[in-house]
Amino acid sequence: MNISPIDWGIIAAFFIISLLIGIFTSKTAGKSSKDFFLSGRNMPWWLLGVSMVATTFSADTPNLVTDIVRVNGVSGNWGWWCFLLTGMLTVFVYAKLWRRSEITTDLEFYELRYGGKPAAFLRGFRAIYLGVFFNIMIMATVSLAAIKIGGVMLGLTPVQTLLIASIVTVIYSSLGGLKGVLLTDFFQFFIAMAGAIGAAIYILDLPQIGSLENLLTHPNVSDKLSFFPDFSNMNEVIPMLLVPIAIQWWATWYPGAEPGGGGYIAQRMLSAKNEKNAIGATLFFNVAHYALRPWPWIIIALSSLIIFPEISDLQKAFPHMPADKLGNDLAYSAMLTYLPTGLIGIVLASLIAAVMSTLSTHLNWGSSYVVNDFYLRFVKPDASDKELVNVGRISTVVLMGLAALLALALSNALEAFNILLQIGAGTGLIFILRWFWWRINSYTEISAMIISFIVAIFFETINPKFNIINIPEGMEYLKLLYGVSITTATWLTVTLVTKPEKEEVLLSFYKKVKPAAYGWRKVLNKHPEVEAEQGQLPFEIGLMVTGSVAIYSALFAIGFWLYDNVLSASIASVISAIGFFILFKSWNKIKLF
Repeated sequence: MNISPIDWGIIAAFFIISLLIGIFTSKTAGKSSKDFFLSGRNMPWWLLGVSMVATTFSADTPNLVTDIVRVNGVSGNWGWWCFLLTGMLTVFVYAKLWRRSEITTDLEFYELRYGGKPAAFLRGFRAIYLGVFFNIMIMATVSLAAIKIGGVMLGLTPVQTLLIASIVTVIYSSLGGLKGVLLTDFFQFFIAMAGAIGAAIYILDLPQIGSLENLLTHPNVSDKLSFFPDFSNMNEVIPMLLVPIAIQWWATWYPGAEPGGGGYIAQRMLSAKNEKNAIGATLFFNVAHYALRPWPWIIIALSSLIIFPEISDLQKAFPHMPADKLGNDLAYSAMLTYLPTGLIGIVLASLIAAVMSTLSTHLNWGSSYVVNDFYLRFVKPDASDKELVNVGRISTVVLMGLAALLALALSNALEAFNILLQIGAGTGLIFILRWFWWRINSYTEISAMIISFIVAIFFETINPKFNIINIPEGMEYLKLLYGVSITTATWLTVTLVTKPEKEEVLLSFYKKVKPAAYGWRKVLNKHPEVEAEQGQLPFEIGLMVTGSVAIYSALFAIGFWLYDNVLSASIASVISAIGFFILFKSWNKIKLF
């Protein structure tokens, strides 16, 4: 496709502004490692919330949604919609606990909650495992999306695309630290939203589509519209709805949707001004991520079923694309090639923004692990702040280079999504319970980490070759269920047969974080001098349920309005409004320290 000088000008302006933000914030970011990785713990909820949304507004996310919708319809999105439940649990139960801990990274939690060499091992190993290997996998999926966008819309080779995207991102991320990332995210988020909404509106007016009504009644689309799978077909209901809602949200670990919070979500909460700002940031993130943002992607995905109904149609339209990069997820980028001058510049800038905002967050987050939880903790404990910032900047460059190399080997975003879910299967419940059950120890987490990885490797590489455990076609969800069952049974057994953490470690954690005392009674009863925190756990879980209903209702209300189903749209809108009203009235009742 031809990109006009106007479009190139818009893209160039976007790059220049992003670089200027990095340069502007570089002076304060370089003062100390705390400033580089946590922005001085003084960030407001709205900036942190927008940054969380911008990070998850990755270029691979609309590709993933397009893949899901083309294969399983709108209801297939429950594979990620289910994570709203753990998101709302984080909002009302865990956000204030994270902020109260006053640690620098979520991995530092291990030596706050556990003690001795096992805790140190966990912290150091996961710094490399998550901060380097796992983080590189996430960035590679984002880079893969950039490759497909660059190939389809700009005719760039994979190497050319990665060079352009990574160089600019590395520059402003390494210069500005977290503050630079936050400010750039804020700027990039609005470009990304404007681009997605503008693209959806224009595509609906294409001659091949005609209107929203024509889209929804087209035979290629009409059977893809339901929010829920066909309840008369359990082969659809079980994998697409029951497994995500009943098991996946609490039992699996996935970056950005960690049960109990974690990763870059924890980093944002830890950098908040106070507990209330940490709660507000995560609440805004969940509202925007699940209720406001999905529909432009869904509309474009549905439209692609008319213009490119089969993968072979994509192959004909883009013969220069490598065969291993062709898939349903390519359809999103393919649809954007129909946009006009000016709008294509904005949309390209929005997609570049989506790529860069996610990469920049993961680069800063990953380097924070390398610096704080590995280099400072195990390599050079007396390192100066200047040295730590320099190590952070070097690790940023190295992480980006490794992610770019891996991206060249991947084929589609859904494949990577499923692999990551399988690796984290069975570990999620630990991250929920470790704050509230004294009996969980470092061996609990070590055993879960090892066994979940082994099970994932077995089902993803060994079992397909030797068929040791038969997984019938269409029942791939059994791999997740096996993973959750085996891993959970293992870590529960390990927990109960190993010694608990020393009481001084447990008491130190409890006095610092002050979780609700329900699961700590056995320890607290021995130490009446320690005040037991009654907490508000039932109230907080009630807010979690209320918030989930409100956001799901808002998501469905928008969909029903688009479908012109006035009665259902009105009912969903009223339910959503009541839910948000309850949250608003309950806001000041949340107990803070």
